[in-house]
This record gives sequence, C-alpha cells and structure tokens, in this order.
Amino acid sequence: MTGQDVTSRFNEIYDSTHKTVLAFVTAKCRNTADIADIVQDTYVEVYLILRKRGTDYIKNAATLTLRIARQKLSRYYALTERMKMFVPMTVVNADGGETDLSELSAFEADSFLTEDFVVNKSVLDEVREFVRGKPQDVKKVFYLFYDLEQTIPQIAKSLSMSESNVKHKLYRTLKEIREKLN
Repeated sequence: MTGQDVTSRFNEIYDSTHKTVLAFVTAKCRNTADIADIVQDTYVEVYLILRKRGTDYIKNAATLTLRIARQKLSRYYALTERMKMFVPMTVVNADGGETDLSELSAFEADSFLTEDFVVNKSVLDEVREFVRGKPQDVKKVFYLFYDLEQTIPQIAKSLSMSESNVKHKLYRTLKEIREKLN
C-alpha cells in the first residue's frame, strides 16, 4: 500500500460521501459554526483508518463516514458540556447584561445569497449580520438550501421538520432580508 493509493482511496470516499456527511452534521449540530470542525474531524479519522488498516478495509464508505460523524458530534458536544464546568460561557457586557459566548458564532455559509441580493460588500455584511442573529434552525435551513442545494423535502427530513415549517423559516427570513434592504 503506497501513500498514493491511500490518498486516491480517500479522495474517492470524500467525493462520494462529503455532501451526505455535511448534510447530516448540519442537521444534527447545535451551532452552525461547529459544522466545519466536525466534518473535518470526520474525514481526518477516515484518512487515519485508511493509513492504519489499508485501502481495502473500508467496504461501505457511506456507512463508515456517517458513523464516524455521529461519534464526532457526540464527543464534540460532550466535551463542550464538560468545558462549561471550568470555563465561563457568558461574559458581562459594559451595560451589565450577559452575552452567551456559544451564541457568538459566525455564520460561514457565504453562498446562501442569490445574485439578486448581492449588490456590494456592505449589503452582504449587513445580510450576514442579520442571519447571524437568527436561531440555529433558521441558519441550518439557509445553509442546507443555499449552500448544499438541498430541496425543501430533503431539508425537512434532515431537520425532522414539516415541509411547511421549512418553507416558513426560509421564506419569512428572505422577506425580512428584503424588507431590511429596502
């Protein structure tokens, strides 16, 4: 087994499973800012398995990557909960109010806007800031719809929501963005 064989097999697995794993992690994560880390950890684990066990070890790549992603999600959030015991997760603002640090994540799905909305950088920044303030389920719907190009039924299934709920979150937020920009 050469390094080139491992890399080639890894690339095959990545290409065939990435969209599914990304959708799964997006649906199951608590915070959209965690998606990239968890997906990256999943594929690092896949690569290490290939290096350790060989390219023929993985028979069903989709099953293995989803199982690893599920484990990574579980471990990631278990660690976060343990860390809360030692590290304060809120800070006191200048006005005396508290801010939850876990809510200060950046929404990274830059491609969720259509060309109709992208006028210039300041508008894009304003929209990003607006979406950043939305609940996690709205961020997930936007990410799955615009970045992963999933259909409304696929998103509803991934997030265990009704299709009408997904449409409501998507269209209501788009309407709010339009109103904000006008």
